[in-house]
Amino acid sequence: MAKPKLKEHRIRMDWCKGCGICVAFCPKSVLELDAQDKVSVARAEDCICCRLCELRCPDMAIEVVVEQEGLQ
Repeated sequence: MAKPKLKEHRIRMDWCKGCGICVAFCPKSVLELDAQDKVSVARAEDCICCRLCELRCPDMAIEVVVEQEGLQ
């Protein structure tokens, strides 16, 4: 199975309460909290698509979207 390739991070800012759980669980330090204590993608190129941020977010405010193989 091929390694998933990141398409985008979808963040629902209105759902994010700035708890920082996603930031803490990211193994590659891709995410940060911004000046308003909302999650932001600081280093998308380092994302390994593990989805720990998505799985740990208590408010379902973040989604990791990967490119589908064979689809254009």
